[in-house]
Amino acid sequence: MGNVFGRKSRPSRVTEQDKAILQLKQQRDKLKLYQKKITLQLEKERLLAKQLLKDGKKVQDIEFMQIEMKVIEGLKVGNDCLRSMHEIMSVEDVERILDETQESIEYQRQIDEMLAGALTQEDEDAVLAELEAITQGDDVALPEVPTEPIPEVPEAAKAEPERREAKNKPDREMLAA
Repeated sequence: MGNVFGRKSRPSRVTEQDKAILQLKQQRDKLKLYQKKITLQLEKERLLAKQLLKDGKKVQDIEFMQIEMKVIEGLKVGNDCLRSMHEIMSVEDVERILDETQESIEYQRQIDEMLAGALTQEDEDAVLAELEAITQGDDVALPEVPTEPIPEVPEAAKAEPERREAKNKPDREMLAA
């Protein structure tokens, strides 16, 4: 619709330089306030230090005492934890647990050796004797083979696995990607 009163908007008189100067002045004022705050806090700390020195207490001694108190409190908490753990568990319990752990480690090592194929000489001889008996056709008891014919699978049942495979194929392809 245009300007109602026929005036054109004028460009702002505030330039980027003016904005930058304003920001600098604001920062200067904030720094002055912060400086005053720090100066007052420093003066309070000086007065406190003077008072402590008059009383014969050195500032370092006070800080060291505070640290000592924290250490002592930590030792108390640690002792309480140890005491409660000793109530729960005795030395015999710990020894029993360590023995059970050692037995479990030995058992796992035996399983690992078996899985790795480390057979003892006796086991290997037994396996070889069984293989020899099977290959020579000696009296080895084999299961009976069924003589009746295998039943025919209906066409609908044959198509069902194919549909499942086709349905799952995109899923497998996404998993492979």
